[in-house]
Parts: sequence; C-alpha cells; structure tokens
Amino acid sequence: MMAFLETLNPGFVLVLAGVVGCLIPARRVRQGLMVAAPLIGIFMLSQANQSMDLATAELLGLDLVLYRVDSLNFIFGLAFLIAAFLNAIYALHSDDQLQDGMAMAYAGAAVAAAFAGDLLTLFVFWELTAVSSVFLILRAGTRAAYFASMRYLAIQILSGVLLLAGITYVYQANGEVTLAAFTSLDDPGAMLIFFAVGIKAAFPFLHNWLQDSYPKATVVGAVVLSAFTTKLAVLTCARLFPGFEILIWIGAVMTIFPVFFAVIENDLRKVLAYSLNNQVGFMICAIGVGTPLALNGAAAHAFAHIMYKALLFMSMGAVLYRTGTTKANELGGLYKSMPLTTVFCLIGAASISAFPLFSGFVAKSLTMSAVAYEGYVVAWLMLLFASAGVLEHSGIKIPYFAFFGHDSGKRVKEAPFNMLLAMGLASAICILIGLPSFFGLGYGWLYDLLPYPDVANHYQPFTLDHILTQMQLLMLAILAFILLKRFGLYPPEKPGTILDADWTYRRLGFGFANWAGTVWGKAGPAMTHIAGLLAGRGYDRIEAAFSPRGQLSRGPLTGGMAIWAAALLGMAMLLSFLTVQ
Repeated sequence: MMAFLETLNPGFVLVLAGVVGCLIPARRVRQGLMVAAPLIGIFMLSQANQSMDLATAELLGLDLVLYRVDSLNFIFGLAFLIAAFLNAIYALHSDDQLQDGMAMAYAGAAVAAAFAGDLLTLFVFWELTAVSSVFLILRAGTRAAYFASMRYLAIQILSGVLLLAGITYVYQANGEVTLAAFTSLDDPGAMLIFFAVGIKAAFPFLHNWLQDSYPKATVVGAVVLSAFTTKLAVLTCARLFPGFEILIWIGAVMTIFPVFFAVIENDLRKVLAYSLNNQVGFMICAIGVGTPLALNGAAAHAFAHIMYKALLFMSMGAVLYRTGTTKANELGGLYKSMPLTTVFCLIGAASISAFPLFSGFVAKSLTMSAVAYEGYVVAWLMLLFASAGVLEHSGIKIPYFAFFGHDSGKRVKEAPFNMLLAMGLASAICILIGLPSFFGLGYGWLYDLLPYPDVANHYQPFTLDHILTQMQLLMLAILAFILLKRFGLYPPEKPGTILDADWTYRRLGFGFANWAGTVWGKAGPAMTHIAGLLAGRGYDRIEAAFSPRGQLSRGPLTGGMAIWAAALLGMAMLLSFLTVQ
C-alpha cells in the first residue's frame, strides 16, 4: 500500500475527492473529505522520491510521465496542497456540494499539472483547471458572474487550444513531448506554448480575465481562484522558458501597470485582483533573469504569495459575507465589530508589502537582489517603484478603507470561526517563514525547499542594507499616502467602472459582432436567393445534358457510344484473361 501511495500523483487524490464530494449530500461527511484530502496529499508528497519518474504510461505511442517530483515543482505542489487545506477550512461555514467539489477538483488539477512530467499530461490537467474553476464564479448566481464566467472559460479554453497546438508542433519536430526547456521562441511550437502560458499568467493585454472574473466569484471561490491558475503558469514558465530576457521586461511591466488601476478601483476584491497581477510580475521577471538566485526568488515568492494573497482574499471574503459588499465607499470602521479579521488582514498587508519579519520580505528580496546582481538597473528601478505601489494599494488601501477610514456605521458579527481559523493558520505561515532562522523554522525552512537550496542558504535577507532600503521605501510610501489624503489628492473612492485593455474586445469586438450580424441580416437573404438561382440553373443544365432524356442520350451517337464501350470492355476482359493464363 505504501509503495502504491509513493507512486500516485497527489493531485489525482484531490480530483477524485472533488468528484466524489459533488455527489455527497451529507454536509459533514463531504466537508470532512475536503479537509482530509489535502492532508493525505501532503503526506504522499513527503514520501515521494525526487528526480525520478514515479508513474508512467503509454498512449498512442507516446511515453507519458504522470508523476515526477523535482526540486522545482516540489515547493509549488506543497503550496498548492496547503492552500487546498486552508480553503477547505475556510469553506466549512457554507453548504454547497458543487462549490466544495469543484474547488477540490480544481486544486487537484493544479497539483497534478505541477507534477506532470510531459506536455500532454500537463495539457490534460491544464484544461481541467479551467473547466472546474469556472463553477466557482458561476455559483455566485448573479447575472454579472454568469457573463464573467463565460468570458473566463473562453479565455482559459483558448489557452488550452494554444498549448495543444504548440505541443503538436513540438512533437512533429522532436518526436516526443517531454518537459524540456526551450532555447528560443523561433520554433512555432515554443511561441504557441509561450502565449498559452502568457494567458494563464495574465501577461499585459492578456490579463483582464483575472480582474473580470475573480471579484465576481463567490466568497469562497475568489479565495480558491487566487491560489492556483496563475502560479501554475509561473511554474510552467520557469520549467520551459528560464532565462528568456523578454520575460524580464514583461514581468517588470506587469508589476507597474496594475498599481495605477488598483489605486483608483473602488471594489476591494478587484484591487486584490490587480495586486495579484502585480505580484506575478515579480515572479515572471525573476524567471526571465534565469539565474539560480532568481529562480529561487520566483519559487519563494510564489509560495509566500499563495499564502498572503489567500489571507487577503479571505479577509475581504469575510467582509463580503458579513456586510454584503466590498465597495470601499460603503465600508469603514469595521475594526470595531470584526477585530480579529482586521488583525489578520493587517498581517496579510504587511506580508505583501514585504515588511521585515514577514514572508514577503524574505521572498521578494531574492528577486530584487538577483535583478540587481545581473545589472538590469532599469528593471530593478521598475520593481522598486512597484514595491512602493504594492504598499499603497494592498498594504494600506485594503485595510484602511475596509476597517478604518470613515466610519460606515456598519455593525456586524465577527467572521465565522472556520473563517477565522483559516485566516489564523495563513497568518501563522506568513509570520513563521518571515522570521530569522531558529530551530528549523523561519526563512531557513522556506529556503531549504527552493530549487537551489545551496544558493539560497548562502543568501542573507536580514542584512542592514536590505532592512534599511526596504524600511525607507515603506516609510516614504506611507508618508506619500498620508500627504495625499491630507491634501485631498488621493483618488476618491466612488462607484464606477475602470476601463482596461479588455475594452478593446468587450466593446470593439462586441460592436463588430453586432455590425456583422446586422449586415448578414440584410444581405443574407439576398445572397441565399442568388445562390439558390445559380444552383438551380446549374442543375437544370446538367439534367438537360446527362439525364436519360438529355441531349447525349438522343440519336445514333448514343448507340455508337454504347457499341464502342461494349467492344472496349470485351477487349479489356480478353487481355486480362490472357495475362492470367
């Protein structure tokens, strides 16, 4: 039995638990299964041997690797499993079979994809993440959520189609579908896979599915969604495109542009969606640098980000659950009635802002140092600006407008115990991995899990220059916020729709579709009538020539043709008979 568990991809267990969960009406039994499945997965992962194919299969002549653990995907898989466990606890207050099951299946698909050892297995679970996660948006039950879920599904399926097309090119060129890193984007297969990954990673101009869908998901759904899709794309990018310089600039741009949208956005869950895009940019930039230190930075940042981003989404989910809104202009003063949620939100805000002694500091400093060491001064300055922007919109804006600021007068109950427990566990992780190393805990535990632990263990985040630089940056950002608020220059929180790059296809694309429909409605009947007339005339002419009563069937010519055809047939049969003899 133990040998079987050592060769079974933990993601399969979570997917099976999710499917079964959709069929179990008994709430306690179902939720017990949802909590137990990730714990079983963590135990299975702890028993797995690394750097070898643990489960293989053959399909249509292709060698598939269903389960392979190595130094890169281990930390991602572990983070996914921990997130699935925290999400299951966070959802205990609700009784929703479909949401519980699909959330676990989605997490399982991400875990299975993380440990996939070939492109085809990756594709299968890549698509399963899309199909299972869309239900977390649909279950919100609103008209906006329905349309957002359809757009989300279309974009995710497009990513899968591009991935499959790229895999086809790779197979034609190499005769195999292994997860080998590409050397350039000149190969059409590499380019198609690059765009497929770019969609899921929310590259600039490909990013709006994230801000469109996540804020419209259910209370639990937004928390679940924040953990898996984009980080699976980060892992895939690190696997296939390490050291591609174009990723440095894509990542740097990703860190900056969401800052401006997040500062003026009124919906705090949408602010977190923009913040998610910003944080993924740091990881993509690190992958573009491609050095061992930079890849360590991407992996450490992904692990820390999954925890503190889930914590922030949990806190806003608790606010939404109790007040019915996450609009900044409708909130404020909630620290009086939701003190524990306030504390947990502040821990998440400190972590994402990279305050010393919190997880973001020990993770983000790896990337910042790697970019600086390689001489990318402009990129480093862009990341520095983005770091200050993170404090503005996630470190300050989220807790200030939700829990402090003006008093909205709302007096509600504290979040349910299961929500507080999940937030408490996530907060503990954010603190414990941000502390100096002691008794096997602190950042040393995180660094030991990184792809290049020897490089990580020689890196010291708690140096005087690191601490002073980061504290100066944070204090200046706080001062800027105070001055902007004091002099009334900070963008006011008011209802509205922020236009983003998705306007080009949601407005122009929809307009073109309407125009094409109008044109076809007017021209279609006429074109159909003309096509019918031409087809009818052609048929009449063919019938007049070749039918039994047609021109070719009349007169002595027809009889002569029949005689000659019979004669030629007879000669052919005679020659065939003589040849056989």
